[in-house]
Amino acid sequence: MKKLFAKKHQAFTLLEMSIVLFIISLLVLIILPNLASQRKHATGVHRSAMTSVIQTQIDLYQNEIGESHVDFDTLEKADYLTKDQVTKAKKEHITISGDKAIQGNE
Repeated sequence: MKKLFAKKHQAFTLLEMSIVLFIISLLVLIILPNLASQRKHATGVHRSAMTSVIQTQIDLYQNEIGESHVDFDTLEKADYLTKDQVTKAKKEHITISGDKAIQGNE
């Protein structure tokens, strides 16, 4: 006759689960602050790039049209900037002063 062996069920203990949760929480504490700083950096890069685009369009407009007074409405009407670009520039607090695009404070 065959002997029936009772199968031993393997499971995680409370201690093992606690260690795993502790390691995961440490990783989260390390990663989250880094993500926040990367987002801040990306926002700054976007703002600088947007300022550069606007400045380039101001220079092109002045070279082709010859007007010294330039604002967002003028650039949009002359198809140098799109409506979305103007909206994003205003959201990023970028202004035009004289013939320069300037980054404002948030």
